[in-house]
Amino acid sequence: MSTALVTGTSTGIGRVIALALARAGYDLALTELDTAALADTLRHPDLAGRSVVPLALDLRAPDSIAAAFDTAAKELGAIDLLVNNAGRALIKPAVDVTRAEWDDVIDTNLRGAFLLSQRFGRHCIAQKRGGAIVTIASTHGLTGLAGRSVYGIAKAGLIQMTRMLAIEWAEHDIRANAIAPATVLTPSRAALLSDPKARDAMLARLPTGRFVTPEEVAAAVVYLASDAAASVTGQVLAIDGGLTAQ
Repeated sequence: MSTALVTGTSTGIGRVIALALARAGYDLALTELDTAALADTLRHPDLAGRSVVPLALDLRAPDSIAAAFDTAAKELGAIDLLVNNAGRALIKPAVDVTRAEWDDVIDTNLRGAFLLSQRFGRHCIAQKRGGAIVTIASTHGLTGLAGRSVYGIAKAGLIQMTRMLAIEWAEHDIRANAIAPATVLTPSRAALLSDPKARDAMLARLPTGRFVTPEEVAAAVVYLASDAAASVTGQVLAIDGGLTAQ
């Protein structure tokens, strides 16, 4: 039996990832800032028959990270897979970004993911068991785009974190990989994509002419966590419709 801790699972990509892992046979620890937001996810039929632990987690707070991970490990017995999915966006000109906005994005998207990964690494090493980390980065961490500076910096940091952890923990049979999606068609993007001009501009950047789906990202997570990817570590899988190939 496999177990996974997935962050940010109340909606969007994280929810779809959690459901895909449940179908693949994983018992799950699911996190959100407020566990009440997980109610819809927890009712989904794909979770029937699986052990599911809902957890409050604030990635900006080290104590919250420690408590959530330790509870997940205790309730599930051990954690085989960590999916760093939760994140915070910021669309703002670089010259206008405030210190508070910088701290909020970096602490959530980068520092929090590192501290949670560190907790996972300690867990695996102490138990002398392997494991896998899959981190949801972004094409904004691979390319430049106006108005997304802090978000892109954080996502680029996650990509380098993936490489560093993959090399350092390879001897412990802990694999670390990242996924870098282009624009994913999620409910949170619905308002922006309802504007035809904004939608057309975003689609114009993608050679395939269509947005990435959450299901495509989830399928990549399941693959990277599986034995089929046993030799895959330190890699960044761009699911981007050819965006970064241009």
